[in-house]
This record gives sequence, C-alpha cells and structure tokens, in this order.
Amino acid sequence: MKFLFRTEGGLGALIARLALAAAIFPHGAQKVLGWWGGSGYEATLQFLTSQAGPELSNVVAMLVIFGEFLGPIALLFGFLTRFAALGLAIIMAGAAEMHYPQFFMNWEQQPGQGEGFEYHILAVGLALLLTIQGAGWLSIDRKLGRSSRSDEA
Repeated sequence: MKFLFRTEGGLGALIARLALAAAIFPHGAQKVLGWWGGSGYEATLQFLTSQAGPELSNVVAMLVIFGEFLGPIALLFGFLTRFAALGLAIIMAGAAEMHYPQFFMNWEQQPGQGEGFEYHILAVGLALLLTIQGAGWLSIDRKLGRSSRSDEA
C-alpha cells in the first residue's frame, strides 16, 4: 500500500501530472457530463457497449467512462497517482487500438479519414512515467508518503 503514495518524481512529475490531467479531463467530462459537445453518460455507455469496435461489457465501459473522468481529478490533486495513471494508460492504449491504423490526427476533419492514435501515444507515455515515478511535488501522495515513512521510524 505504501508504494501507491511513494513518489520519486519532483518538478517533472508535477508537470506531467498536470498536463495529463488537463488533456484527459475534457474527454471524461464529455463522457459523463456532456460538456464540450459530448454525449453524456447514457449515450457514451450505449456507444461503448454496442458500437465502438469491439463491444465492451457494461462494467468495462463504466470503468472506462469514470476512469477518464475521475482519473484526471485524482491527478490534479496528486492523489493515488500511480493507480489513476495506470488506469489512464490502459484506457488510452485501448483507445489507440480503436483509432489504429490511422496514425495522424485528422486536423482538417476530412470525411472518412478518422482520427489517429498519435495523441494516445503521448498520453500513455505520460501515464507510464507517473506510474513509475509517482505524483511529484505539490501532491497529496507526497504528503501521505512522508507520513507513512515517519510512522515507521
């Protein structure tokens, strides 16, 4: 359990944590709240369980939806960072598979071209960095990690 709160990361982990939270939160808010032109929870659940390439079970679809919504919030505060980041890495790897084989994002929104998975590679990379290093500076994990180490002494 102590591993979840330990953090070796400093400023670099803080920057990675905040960048990943800022990039992923809007996507989660689209799925849960319907913000930024999103479909909201019910429509997203319907899409993921019936239309999104390999259909997901209700449980897996709910984990994806709430992982993408709550994970960035956890990252923002640096709470259970390793757990949240690993969950986001798995979600983004799955999303990359859905966008394969198109590599580049479809900036011009050309019909029939689809979106690429280059964004997902960056998200997975940042998430794995946080899974390995921890939350870094200005995090709840850092505070809790220090508390647990001082209790051992």
